[in-house]
Amino acid sequence: MAKILLVDDELTMVQMVAEVLRAEGHEVYPFTTGNGVAEALVERLPDLVITDLYLDKTKPHGMEIIRKARALNPPAVVIMMTGFGTVESAVEAMRLGAYDYLEKPFKLDELKLSVQRALDYTQTVHENTQLRRELKQRYGFSQIIGSSAPMQAVFQMVERVADTDATVLILGASGTGKELVARALHYNSRRTHAPFIPINCSALPENLLESELFGHRKGAFTGAVADKDGLFHDADGGTLFLDEIGTMPAQLQSRLLRVLQEREVRRVGDNASVHVDVRVLAATNENLEQLVKDGRFREDLYYRLNVVPISLPSLKERREDIPMLVTHFLKDKVHSRSGRPFQISRRAMEAMTAHSWPGNVRELENAIERAGVLSDLPFLMVRDLPPVVQRLATADDGAEEREAAEWVEPVGSGRGAMTAPGGGAGVPGGPAAGMPLSLVSLKRFSRDQEQAYLQHVLKLTNQNKEEAAKLLDISLATLYRKLAGDGE
Repeated sequence: MAKILLVDDELTMVQMVAEVLRAEGHEVYPFTTGNGVAEALVERLPDLVITDLYLDKTKPHGMEIIRKARALNPPAVVIMMTGFGTVESAVEAMRLGAYDYLEKPFKLDELKLSVQRALDYTQTVHENTQLRRELKQRYGFSQIIGSSAPMQAVFQMVERVADTDATVLILGASGTGKELVARALHYNSRRTHAPFIPINCSALPENLLESELFGHRKGAFTGAVADKDGLFHDADGGTLFLDEIGTMPAQLQSRLLRVLQEREVRRVGDNASVHVDVRVLAATNENLEQLVKDGRFREDLYYRLNVVPISLPSLKERREDIPMLVTHFLKDKVHSRSGRPFQISRRAMEAMTAHSWPGNVRELENAIERAGVLSDLPFLMVRDLPPVVQRLATADDGAEEREAAEWVEPVGSGRGAMTAPGGGAGVPGGPAAGMPLSLVSLKRFSRDQEQAYLQHVLKLTNQNKEEAAKLLDISLATLYRKLAGDGE
């Protein structure tokens, strides 16, 4: 079950504890001196270290073992045991990172319980670390797609303010990715380990929104059958994202202003306020300045929220990003019947680039999703796109059909074989056009296919190698090596 490193200068103690732990299914590495322990920590990378404090009755060698165990990557959890226990040594062991402290003589049931708790703890820590890594990857800067000048300005601002506590107002039309930017700000900040809580201010009526944000006491209003903590309380230490802030009722605007100023929240029906440490991010697709002029939004709240404004461009303002976005949305999609990855015709891509996309990135993503569902081939054509996009396609001279046929049924292969235009399997412009696969070595086939795909991605990014590396999920150095024909 777990790898456990055991250190004690009493041979009988080591034998007894090792026997008990092995009976529980653990792999145990026993030591009766400190010799070789440092090397074993690095080589074995144990999940748990159980060590005596005094190995020669004079010096607390166990403290050094704690330091080395906690310095591992990932750190090992430590249980300290000793027959010379003092309050001071226990405090020092805990300060250095020991999980538990057992004073000899101890009962075997106490040892088993401490070991199980320590292993449960380290498993939870590892799961949380993995989850945070996945969240950061999912909502990192690389997930905000675009190489256009307007998007580069957004990237620069997000990077500058992410790891601060500044209130950010994210402006942009519906579908431009405001919540994605808010999540990137949170998961790239020092608050990444704390909650990120989004709420749409337009989705709830005023009385429910007030209760959701600030909480309420039992009996504060009809239906308040129990005390409830609000989202400000739940987001303590983390980030609260207020979407569609322009729709917030006037009374709640006043209460929100007080929270931002005082950093204190009072539940509905309560007389006492509690301190909260929450970073507030807000977003709107409305013109807040005009709402202020119209008397529908508090001017003082507007200036409190508008500390750092980030304006997201519409997709119409960054058409050059459309091929990158299409590639991103197709990256993990496969044709349901053939199981093959999707590609898109040149004519279809040109039509998508010509469309104004009033629904912005969300509309584009939905169009790709629709095309993937409707297409009878793993090759998206103009006919698979929404009618409003189809009308923008250039005249069909049969080139698109030939492109699809060349992709799906290359010369010299069986029906349904997947070779890209030009002959390379799976990527446009691949090598060995019309050549039966049996005549090409696997090594050459893999190398040629990789080179063709690299060139395809570079073409989509207008030869921007940094953006191409992001889409390929490799480092820039690796991309240069592969383009030069070298391996990893």
